[in-house]
Amino acid sequence: MTLSTNELSTQIAKQLLKIEAVVLRPNDPFTWASGLKAPIYCDNRLTMSYPDIRESIAEGFASIIREQYPDAEVIAGTATAGIPHAAWVAEKLKLPMIYVRDKAKGHGKQNLIEGKLPEGKKVVVIEDLISTGGSSIKAGQAVREAGGDVLATLAIFTYEFPQALEAFSAEGIPLQTLSSYSKLVEAANEIGAIRSEDVAVLQAWREDPQGFGK
Repeated sequence: MTLSTNELSTQIAKQLLKIEAVVLRPNDPFTWASGLKAPIYCDNRLTMSYPDIRESIAEGFASIIREQYPDAEVIAGTATAGIPHAAWVAEKLKLPMIYVRDKAKGHGKQNLIEGKLPEGKKVVVIEDLISTGGSSIKAGQAVREAGGDVLATLAIFTYEFPQALEAFSAEGIPLQTLSSYSKLVEAANEIGAIRSEDVAVLQAWREDPQGFGK
């Protein structure tokens, strides 16, 4: 049975919570590398170790591409966390795959893109997580500079920061994600992973991450 977009989003959210790829701590926030206090920590690399979950993610991506980007000719993964998911999606769709480094290799041909990308090929970029969107947009720009035509960026999860949406819009790259922060909070409340009174705290962080905990 094919899941609706909403059903898939809920399923992915619950799976991420189950394996603790995403952890919510509204009353004991994490400190990110940037120094930002946040009630959430996300490590989608953990999904690689769970065949059923990585399959649902890959099929979710593949379904979006089949339905909305059927002209896609190449699947691109972002280094490093997007690479395995791009590989599984490329295999499902029987399409070529490339991956984009976060910076050019420091020796040899000093490649930024690994794999074969012929001029003018239509590319879908696969990412694991959208925060501000900066690194994902940089990957899309690298594909364009190499002669590819970026159709969209697809990601497993997004924090739903407005600046990310604005950045993708400004770059002219459509963005779609399998699940989201708001869906995760909803799912966590539904399965009892958080208290009902925590929902407002978690929502407040998304609305004002810089002011959280102050």
